[in-house]
Amino acid sequence: MALYVIERSFADQLDLTDADVELIEEVNSDEGVRWLFSFLSADRRRTYCLYEAPSPDAILAAAQRANVPADAVVEVSPATPQFAGRLRDWADAVR
Repeated sequence: MALYVIERSFADQLDLTDADVELIEEVNSDEGVRWLFSFLSADRRRTYCLYEAPSPDAILAAAQRANVPADAVVEVSPATPQFAGRLRDWADAVR
């Protein structure tokens, strides 16, 4: 599956509850999208998230259903195939 970085901007500081996270993960799963990792900006108003997905459209559909922004969706490649495998192993371990 392809890797994508999604930039999200929020009007207010981001403060997700456990229930919010569960809903987003459920919607992602329904759309065939898998969250791997996120960075939060220092002002807590932007996130940069790494996802596996079949297409940008699947990411946008999941974002719309979960009512979260997806300002930019960029397909990226790992530096090496080994890095992609390590990243997936790490994502599996932290779940």
